[in-house]
Amino acid sequence: MVARSLWRAGAKVAMAATAIGGGAAAASIAASDDPSMALKLCTTVPVRLVRLSFTVATVAFDYEYSLWRLAEGSSEREKVKHEVHLRSARRIQELCFKNGGIYIKLGQHISQLEYLVPQEYVQIMREYMLNRCPVSPYDQVCEVVKRELGETPDKIFSEFNPDPIASASLAQVHVARTHDGQKVAVKVQHTHMTDTAAADHASVALIVNTIYRLFPSVDYRWLVDEISESLPKELDFLGEARNSEKCLDNFRKLSPHIADYVYAPKVYWNLSTSKLLTMEFMDGAQINDVRAIQRLGIQPSEVAKLVSHTFAEMIYKHGFVHCDPHAANLLVRPLPSGKRSICGKRKPQLVLLDHGLYKVLDSNIRFNYASLWKALIFSDAEAIKENSKKLGAGEDLYALFAGILTMKPWNRVVDPAVDHLVIQGTDDERSELQMYASQYFPQISELLRKLPRVILLMLKTNDCLRAVNNSLLQGSSLETFLIIGKVSSEAVIEAKLAENKSFACWLNVWLDEVMLEARIFTLQLALWLLNLKKTLLW
Repeated sequence: MVARSLWRAGAKVAMAATAIGGGAAAASIAASDDPSMALKLCTTVPVRLVRLSFTVATVAFDYEYSLWRLAEGSSEREKVKHEVHLRSARRIQELCFKNGGIYIKLGQHISQLEYLVPQEYVQIMREYMLNRCPVSPYDQVCEVVKRELGETPDKIFSEFNPDPIASASLAQVHVARTHDGQKVAVKVQHTHMTDTAAADHASVALIVNTIYRLFPSVDYRWLVDEISESLPKELDFLGEARNSEKCLDNFRKLSPHIADYVYAPKVYWNLSTSKLLTMEFMDGAQINDVRAIQRLGIQPSEVAKLVSHTFAEMIYKHGFVHCDPHAANLLVRPLPSGKRSICGKRKPQLVLLDHGLYKVLDSNIRFNYASLWKALIFSDAEAIKENSKKLGAGEDLYALFAGILTMKPWNRVVDPAVDHLVIQGTDDERSELQMYASQYFPQISELLRKLPRVILLMLKTNDCLRAVNNSLLQGSSLETFLIIGKVSSEAVIEAKLAENKSFACWLNVWLDEVMLEARIFTLQLALWLLNLKKTLLW
């Protein structure tokens, strides 16, 4: 009976989606100066919408039918549920690839929601959604290049490889060479992004809102709102170019001690437009390729510390944050100066790619977020509660907010143990995480709906960085948390001093700094003793 009602709901959504798509396409024909393009929209958009609706209905039916009459908590139900999760994740992945564009962006978001969706979805989306996305044919690439730069690729460049080296949700990247011999990477926007983006957004919003009306506990409306705000910015490649230059400028001015260790490709402005971006070609290892990093003579643990330090400086001090640091957007190469560590290992340089999605944190949010992370690192329960409330988590959801940020239950968040936030990456830990995600799903949905959008993007950034750390270290390390604790604490101290420059304030800040250094030293000593104990036991 339930399955039948789900099928009916899916059918109604499909009919409504088709009507909306047909209406949107008809409106396009009436208003467009290019009837052939409008006609193309009229035929493709309804198909995409029906495909979306059919997938949603199929997934819903599969869950209801496959789990029907299986006892809650039984081993048989858990086994069947795992199989349904895998089937459903693959169906959604196939839908994202067939429809492309905004659907792939949704898939990328799902890949970071470890605290909200089953692990099977996270694994499959991460495997396919980063840089294995569908490729636009070369004739479409030539069409974009000619429209944007006035000539075909073979005229604009002395060499242009027709096969892309990477393809993502919004664009694909080709290797080329300029007429003066410079090797460049040319990022070309997929043509369908501008053709179908509005209709795709409307259809996804329709499905999400319909699911919410049918099942109020399943609320992903915040995700649609987030994509509707961020997508136009990501589609403007000139904005992306400006972001990359501002990012490096911030490191030079505000974080000179780390500026040499962070890099972004040089932009060729004369060969760039809002839909095509020509940049310096970068050689390096992808950040989740541990073997490639080791072959460069670099220690993965040093890379993990550099990533943590780089983004801590961005978030807590610059207030201008790269919000899409997944593995495909981060490269590692040896520091060009050739500097080496005490052990003789080469020092890493982090290369930041894809600067389309940045967020500006105002001073108030930056101060509260830094204060929250300082409290999380040092297990300060009262400060966690106070700053979580200031950031929008409310009176009753601060513990859940802390749990999402750290991927730890509340009793571990406030545990005074030196390694209380370290993630081991074990199967038991993953099982515990999935149990909490299932148990508190309605509360997590409520929290995500309540939080300001800028904090949602910080959660996404945090999730991406956690995934990167996990690939480098098979978990996380105490040292990366110490870096976050130190930089967030310094940011809090600097903000207090900037607000009040009296002698009394200066004295209080000086005492705070002394206390901070003492706490950091104590934690580092505890870390050294912990490592020594492990070595002796081994």
